[in-house]
Amino acid sequence: MFVPFHHSHWISSQLHTHPSTKDQTSSSPPIVCSAAMTQRIRPLLLVLFFLDMVSNSVVVCTSRHQYWRPSDGPDGASICLSWRLAVEANNVRAWRTVPTQCLRHVESYMIGGQYDRDINFIIDHVISYLDGVDLSNDGLDAWILDVDDTCISNLIYYKGKRFGCDPYDPDGFKTWALRGGCPAIPGVLRLFNKLISDGFKVFLVTGRDESTFGQATLDNLQNQGFIGYQRLILRSAAYKGQSAVVYKSEIREQLEEEGYRIWGNVGDQWSDLQGNCTGNRTFKLPNPLYFVP
Repeated sequence: MFVPFHHSHWISSQLHTHPSTKDQTSSSPPIVCSAAMTQRIRPLLLVLFFLDMVSNSVVVCTSRHQYWRPSDGPDGASICLSWRLAVEANNVRAWRTVPTQCLRHVESYMIGGQYDRDINFIIDHVISYLDGVDLSNDGLDAWILDVDDTCISNLIYYKGKRFGCDPYDPDGFKTWALRGGCPAIPGVLRLFNKLISDGFKVFLVTGRDESTFGQATLDNLQNQGFIGYQRLILRSAAYKGQSAVVYKSEIREQLEEEGYRIWGNVGDQWSDLQGNCTGNRTFKLPNPLYFVP
């Protein structure tokens, strides 16, 4: 924390009260500034102090644990790229909104083509992994896919929420989700179809409330081409209030107790991939729009 008054007072006090250690052993008398000289120097010190502050980037606190400096790019690209990387690496956690400085950066990423390229790059690696899996004949080789922003996209909704810069609006999202208009994410639909054709039992596991969104989600997935999966699992009343990590861990544990072998798990949130029984491999899809603990 900067405290200008105390800082300038410390400097001026050094000037007229504290000779160096070497001077203390000398016979020469210490140099003492007069009160008039101190009065003339103090304004200069204050000016220099504030110039020093201005010459450095001003620190802006955007949340309890996040600090920002103005970037050298016109749209904050430099610091926002760092922020997005930290989010995807799970180094920045429990963030509530996208920093307003990063609105244009996130918008450009999501609709400018890079997001789609990243998705397809990851899916290509998932498929490469799949090609090395030897399935058994017992029908118990399983794969887990998250739903929101993994199978189907909420990007249209988040465009109206300034790409995550606006706070979460549960009523607004409920209205959107009940319409059942979420489009499929093409790369994930490509993966889904390969999983089905290869013989995996695919489980779609979502944190959506079962009683509220069950039928709308079922219809939305079917209309977008997600057909032939083993089971759609939504959050029942028994898991209300639990974190996504706890809830999804318990679902996976139940599947393993049923004898299923989870070869892979794909989600856009780290909470989709953490906890117990996560599977032989996990694959994280990008999502800089929101955070689910």
